[in-house]
Parts: sequence; C-alpha cells; structure tokens
Amino acid sequence: HLESVVVGSSGALSRCAMAAAAAAAAAAGIIEQRMAQLGLRIPRAAAPVASYVPWRKTGNLVYISGQLPKGEDDVLICGRLGDNMSTDEGREAARLCALQLMSQMREACGGDLDKVRAILKVEAFVNSTQDFTEHPQVVNGCSDLLCSVFGSRMGAHSRYAVGCISLPLGAAVEVGAVIQVADDDE
Repeated sequence: HLESVVVGSSGALSRCAMAAAAAAAAAAGIIEQRMAQLGLRIPRAAAPVASYVPWRKTGNLVYISGQLPKGEDDVLICGRLGDNMSTDEGREAARLCALQLMSQMREACGGDLDKVRAILKVEAFVNSTQDFTEHPQVVNGCSDLLCSVFGSRMGAHSRYAVGCISLPLGAAVEVGAVIQVADDDE
C-alpha cells in the first residue's frame, strides 16, 4: 500500500515513479513494512557514550547494550519517574528505547530486520525515586512496541524492570536486549 505517489503535470502517475515505488516496497522486508504501517521510523544507530560496543554477536545470539531514549531529533529524554516525570512519559521514553534497540538490531543483522528470529530478553532500568513502584508499566512501552512490530511469536520476551537512582546522562530509561537471529547461511 503506497501512501504517497508522484503525479505528473497531467495528473497521471508516471510509470517511472510507479516502478520505483513498487521496487522500494518490494525491497522492504516484512518487519520494515509493518513498521511503516505503524507509522514508525528507525532512527540512526546511536554511538556508544563510553568504552563499549553497541552490540555483540556470538553464534545466533546478539547482546545489545543499553539504549537511551532519543527521539528522531536526537534529543535525549531525561527525568526521574516519581519526581518530574509521569508514568505515561516514562512509557514513551521506553518506547523510544525500543526504537533504538531496533536500530541496533538492524545493524547487527546487516540491515535486514527479517533476520530477527526472537526477542529473548529485555533488560530495563528506570530512573526513579525510592517510592516509585510502576516500573513494569513504564517498561511496557518498550515491550508492547516490540510485540507490535515483531508479532507475539517473535516479540514476546522475558524481562526485568529495575528502578535506580540515576542513569547515564540523566536519561529516564535505559533498555538492553538479547535477541536470536537467523543463522548466517539462512
């Protein structure tokens, strides 16, 4: 389904534009198509902020380092849940972390998210006050988006959601993951 098309001065869609749009749609994998249907765009993969790698692959497992909540404008979402952020704002920050995770997944899979076989584990830290207790609801922002994009069979995962007194750069949430990818010969 193409949402935008190029129309010539006569109002007719040019054959060249139609062919290019069809080729682009065919080239996009199933996961990328699902993301487009959901109105999502994967951001550019974030560079590490310290001495580590963003992901590490061994066999068909990929360990993804903690990702911070950055939007398309590259602005980091900072704050502390239970202090200056609501649970809904924290959930949105966790959703942005999920997009950052998918960006690293795409890098680890050579640009093809269809090589992801399963999201195995999500590891989440929530910058929160001592009395804040809605960590699971915050991290649902990440978990729900992963399930929406990858489907319940591949997207359902184990996880933990831990509260902590601070996170790097003052981020509201940080999320890492372990995923299973296709064998190299698939």
